[in-house]
Amino acid sequence: MNDEVRILTVGDCGVSVEFGQEINLDINHRVTALKMLLKEKGIPGIVETIPTYCSLLIEYDPMVIQYDELVNNLKVLVNQLRDIKLPEKRVVEIPVAYGGEYGPDLKEVAETHGISEEEVIRLHSEPEYPIYMLGFVAGFPYLGGMNKAIATPRKKTPRLKIESGSVGIAGEQTGIYSVESPGGWQIIGRTPIKLYDPERERPVLLEAGQYIKFKAITGEEFKAMIK
Repeated sequence: MNDEVRILTVGDCGVSVEFGQEINLDINHRVTALKMLLKEKGIPGIVETIPTYCSLLIEYDPMVIQYDELVNNLKVLVNQLRDIKLPEKRVVEIPVAYGGEYGPDLKEVAETHGISEEEVIRLHSEPEYPIYMLGFVAGFPYLGGMNKAIATPRKKTPRLKIESGSVGIAGEQTGIYSVESPGGWQIIGRTPIKLYDPERERPVLLEAGQYIKFKAITGEEFKAMIK
C-alpha cells in the first residue's frame, strides 16, 4: 500500500482511508475511485461510504465483518486504484438568477475586485465545478475550481437566515445552500432547483464526483421554474 495512504479508526464501527491533506482533484479522484471499487466488490458488512475532500469514511457492521478483515481488504483495494478508470464527467446544469433580490451581495463582490457585476457573473458561471463532497447540511455541495479573481472573504457578521438555493462565495470556494440556514457566505444568486427535498425518492439531488455548471437566468425565468 502507498505510504501516503493512511487507514485510521473512527469510533467503534468506522474506518477512514486518507489519501493526503491537500484539496486537489487528483486526491479526490482517488477517493471517488475507492468508493466505486467498494461498491463494485460488494464486501459484506459495509454499511455506507462517505467521501470527503481527501478521504473516504467507511461505516461497517462489526457483527458481519471484523476490523482487521476490513482493513486487509482496504489495503488490497488501495493498490488496485491505479487500474480504475473513472466514468466520464457528469455535468449537472444549475440555473441561477444573479443579483438583485436573489443575490444581495453581488454588488459587494464586484466592488471588492473593481469589476462589473456582469463580469462577476461571467467568471462565476464559466467553469465546470467538481463536487468534492457534500456536507454542512443535507445536500450542500463543496465545489472546487472557482476563479480566484472573484475570491471574496466571508461576511464579518453572518446572516441568521439564508434562503435555500442561495449561491455564495466564501474565500476561494463557491457553493449552494441546499436548505434554509444561517451563514456568512457572500450571496450572489439563487437557483430554483431544490438540492434537497425529503419528499423525493432520492432526497439529495447531487453526488460527490459530479460536476456543476452554473447558467445565468433572469428573475422571470426563476419564478417560472419554481414548483
